[in-house]
Amino acid sequence: MPENKKFYITTAIVYASSKPHIGNAYDIVLADMIARYKKQQGFDVFLMTGSDEHGQKIEEKAKEAGITPKEYVDNAAGVIKAVWDSLNTDFDKFIRTTDQDHEAAVQKIFTKLYEQGDIYKGHYEGKYCVPCESFFTPSQLVDGKCPDCGREVIDSKEEAYFLKLSKYQDKLLEYYEQHPDFIKPESRKNEMINNFLKPGLSDLCVSRSSFTWGIPVEFDKKHVTYVWLDALSNYITGIGYNPEGSTEQFDKLWPADLHVIGKDIVRFHTIYWPIILMALGLPLPKQVLGHPWVLVGEDKMSKSKGNVIYPDELAARFGIDAVRYYLLSEIPFTQDGTITYESFIAKYNADLANTLGNLVNRSVAMTNKYFSGTVTKGKLFDDFDKELIDVANEAIVKYQDLMNNYHNAEAVDCIMSLAKRCNKYIDETAPWALAKDESNKERLNTVLYNLLECIRMLSIMLYPVIPESCGKIKVQLANNDTTLEFGVTNAFTVGAATPLFARIDTEKVLAEIAEEQAKKQTEKEKAENVATIAEIGIEDFCKVELTAAKITACESLPKAKKLLKLTLNDGNGERTVASGIAKFYTPEELVNRTVILVSNLKPAKLCGIESQGMILAADCGDDVKVIFIDDVPAGSKIR
Repeated sequence: MPENKKFYITTAIVYASSKPHIGNAYDIVLADMIARYKKQQGFDVFLMTGSDEHGQKIEEKAKEAGITPKEYVDNAAGVIKAVWDSLNTDFDKFIRTTDQDHEAAVQKIFTKLYEQGDIYKGHYEGKYCVPCESFFTPSQLVDGKCPDCGREVIDSKEEAYFLKLSKYQDKLLEYYEQHPDFIKPESRKNEMINNFLKPGLSDLCVSRSSFTWGIPVEFDKKHVTYVWLDALSNYITGIGYNPEGSTEQFDKLWPADLHVIGKDIVRFHTIYWPIILMALGLPLPKQVLGHPWVLVGEDKMSKSKGNVIYPDELAARFGIDAVRYYLLSEIPFTQDGTITYESFIAKYNADLANTLGNLVNRSVAMTNKYFSGTVTKGKLFDDFDKELIDVANEAIVKYQDLMNNYHNAEAVDCIMSLAKRCNKYIDETAPWALAKDESNKERLNTVLYNLLECIRMLSIMLYPVIPESCGKIKVQLANNDTTLEFGVTNAFTVGAATPLFARIDTEKVLAEIAEEQAKKQTEKEKAENVATIAEIGIEDFCKVELTAAKITACESLPKAKKLLKLTLNDGNGERTVASGIAKFYTPEELVNRTVILVSNLKPAKLCGIESQGMILAADCGDDVKVIFIDDVPAGSKIR
């Protein structure tokens, strides 16, 4: 294979502090789609992903868990791999930043940059965000909090080594000008230039001395390499780079053809990383794709908001290809996409079950019914045929252009437009009517051939998106031809018509999900209660605010059989509480009763309701008794 046909693609490596959610998974699914497409185009593809395993946050989490940091990240890396596998992603290497060859190479990189004067020793004093592992100046904070994640920051002062970013600033700007497609989309590049490069770069902290879980600096063991020099270097160390001598694989694959990353880490990949490479004397990656986020409704996913959706759980419920399809069809090139269970099911039913699945099932079934499974290349064409073929050929050209530019959602839309046109073609030609007259047999043959040939092409175009389902389509068509051109197949002898996607009963499944979420929340609360059973001081008890609150309204939730939605008057106004007492009380039994409310409990989202507190009740064997205080005025403080 010609050398220029190699394609080296990477994802951002996942921070090994927690299980990846659906937003984290978009990286690997998008990269996997691109890799599969490039393989179809004849490229020699190498896809690398992995886990980022050092830092203060992991050191703290391991301590909380009572295990070593290495034990913690070994478990985390296994979870990440399992989630990636649950999405049928076909990566070539999973790098861990605790791999010995990576750690050894990072030490050599640090030493090389220090010896040539690109790294120097100093002191850092500023605001530090532990979850993001980032330092900020006071002016960079938003409302006094981390500008990236919105969490609290801490004051930090320590001895550190710094990388001279300012030394390479002009060179990087020049590179942007000479390589206008280096950063995609264009808006990300403008943001880097206007927000960071033009105002002037501050030198980058590349070591820490206040914790120990990291790669030790070779010549100064009280320092460990700070996250970005460590993590970003994976793209070269994972394929064999070492300043003292690199491998044949590195020489073949570098520079990377594409880094696939989230928009929140574009700065690190298009400013810090290129400067590190410039200092090492290495070529820069050809392109960085900063994709948008996957939001839950209008919110970013977070455990504290209780809105996290895990991709492996979604795949177990709806199927792997359903998850891949949603992510790759619903997240536009430049805008954040959203996911809710409602939108997921609606998309699944409309596109996969009704449009694609119905098309394949009807076409294969009719071929079996009317021609015992075999049709030949058509001869009798009319205007409906010509229009369908024109649409198919136009779709191929448009699809390839969109995929070459990584516009995945638009590419999927283009494919599904052809599938919809095929369904319309069935209505226009009415094969069941043609089958009634023997004189129309040749015409019917042409219609079914046209449908099967379009389905063959649909399966080729959709393969990078939903590979498992497209494999099933090939089996039904009994055709392995991958030529993306209408009319190359001389005949089809199809297999049995097997449904690809069973339609989902929306109400039933949403009710099941709501019940599961309520159960998880109850179990979580019980676990937290068990975990906190211990002697406390009066100062701890005084932190809990107990208030008399009158229930002014109450209603059942059809999608959550265990929950009741309570509207409470706490003396200062109304608030909503979701309570898992539906099994024990009807709404009518609760209205106008006064209860004890934990009024300063952190709000939590339960089945789409923001629950602003908790009411007190007693466990009485298999029964639950709410504690009523009807003689106490609403708003009274309970001490």
